[in-house]
This record gives sequence, C-alpha cells and structure tokens, in this order.
Amino acid sequence: MNHTVYGNIAQYTRLEFIRGEQVWVSRGSIMGYTPGIDWRLRVPGGIAGATRRSLSGEGIALAFIEATDEGQYALLAANAPGYIFEWDLQDGPVLTTRGAFLAAWGEKIDIDVRVAKRAGAALFGGAGLFLQQVSGSGTVLIHASGDYNDFRFGNNEQILVSTGSLAAFAKGVDYNIKRVGGVRKALFGKEGLFMTKLTGPGRVILQSLDKSDWEN
Repeated sequence: MNHTVYGNIAQYTRLEFIRGEQVWVSRGSIMGYTPGIDWRLRVPGGIAGATRRSLSGEGIALAFIEATDEGQYALLAANAPGYIFEWDLQDGPVLTTRGAFLAAWGEKIDIDVRVAKRAGAALFGGAGLFLQQVSGSGTVLIHASGDYNDFRFGNNEQILVSTGSLAAFAKGVDYNIKRVGGVRKALFGKEGLFMTKLTGPGRVILQSLDKSDWEN
C-alpha cells in the first residue's frame, strides 16, 4: 500500500489501495474516502482483546478498512496537531501510548493490549498500566502530538521523559520510572515525583504535547 503524508502543523496521510487491500485504523481518524472503500468497526483479539482494550483507554473497537475496487484512497488524521511517523515492523513490534496509534497494514498484523512490565512504571510513568502493541509484518503509522524527537538508542543508553511526552517505543526498550525529587519539587516544579526512564536498545518517539492536556 502506498501512503503519502501531507501538512506541517497538523499532518494527515493519504492511503492508496488496490482492490482487496485492508488496513486497521484508529477510531475517529477517517477524514474521507472514495466510494470503493468499505469500513466497519472490529475488535482486534476477540472477546479477550475487548476486555483488555476497555481498560487501555483506546476504545474497544478499531475501524477496519477494505478496498472493494481499484484506485481507491482514504484520508486519515489524528485529533491533535502533530506529525505522522512510519514504523516498519521488520524492526520488531511497537508499543504505543494512548492516542498515538493511527493505522497498520500488512501480513498477520496483530494489535493487542499489553500490561506494562513493571508496576511502578504502570502507576507513575505516565503511559499507564496498559500499552497497545502492534506486531506482525507490515507498516504502522504513529502520531506524535506537537513537535517530536525520534531517537535510536544503543545498548543501555537512557533518557528520562516527562509524563505524557512518550508517544511510542520499540518492544526491546526497557520502560521504568525513576524518582527525581521530593515533595517540594513535586508541588512547585510541576513535573511530579517521577519521570519515565527508557533504556535502549531500540527506537523511541517523543512528543512535545501531552494528548490528555489537548483533549481536555
């Protein structure tokens, strides 16, 4: 499937289909499509997947698009200003935080919700207890709100990230939390007691806008 990203402040993408091509799309992200496109709501992973997704904040269902004719296209966008990134699943699965997943297509695409490996990261790391994982063979489109930083970390390379600034990261990246100060810093520094600690190797995409603040 061919896709092209347009725009600067609030990017959107155009997906070009041949007959029979299919794509999973974040619910609410469809801007428009040609008449030969059929879409419906589907739940990845069946009943078990629905239960996990209901706890993740991503919504139970995703839109599932299929082209019923040649030469069709669909336009997709996120609900916040920002940038769209391509993630090749040949590099391994990707975990996305709330609102970062935009679309995925390819062979044997599996979209599931995973529990954060460590309880401390789940409770205080800002990304939450449940993270959406996309694996298989194909392409994932990820949306980072505001401006961005696309890192490629080496072994044991680390960064501390503020709550809400993490958009997506490779499965091989270790995701944990680190206490960065006492109560005074939490009250007056506006950063809280904890930061998310990410340790390579792997790719990490950061965003400058917290989606939860934008939605509110």
